[in-house]
Amino acid sequence: MSTTYAALLRGINVSGHRRVPMADLRELLSELGHGDVRTYLQSGNAVFTSESDDESALGAALERAIEQRFGFTVDCLVRGAPYLRAVTEACPFPAHTLAGKQLHLTYFSEPVGPERLASLDPAAYLPEEFRLGDRALYLYAPDGLGRSKLAGALARPALFKGVTATTRNWNTVLKLVELTRD
Repeated sequence: MSTTYAALLRGINVSGHRRVPMADLRELLSELGHGDVRTYLQSGNAVFTSESDDESALGAALERAIEQRFGFTVDCLVRGAPYLRAVTEACPFPAHTLAGKQLHLTYFSEPVGPERLASLDPAAYLPEEFRLGDRALYLYAPDGLGRSKLAGALARPALFKGVTATTRNWNTVLKLVELTRD
């Protein structure tokens, strides 16, 4: 039985760097033996089906294939449809009342504990807020990510050293849930 997944590629097609055309990504996923391959936007979101139940192995195989095809490394997180739905439903912010650009979700390669964020003073960034979830971080940035001081603080490499992280706005989060619905 096949499972539906989303592949979340980190840092591609930004300002003309690390270009991965979506048609090529779809072709690559098909060559890896995956079915029902689709992409969403140019920022590295793909949906596919696979007989595998190993998200880490699927991500690692895609990373190797991208490096072989394009000549550079790209971190890839693969998440199944049930996880995507669960993490969306667990949002601690009133997502239905916010604009998509105000709410973001960072997906992590592994669980992240609050001790990693102990150096941040949440009160210093109000009205912006964050909450940890299941291998995820929810960020409420009322003026958008581009103007967010908290997003900048959360992007410091030392906070999440050794953890792959990639962020999507809430509109994309919801679209990935929709695209992975069985």
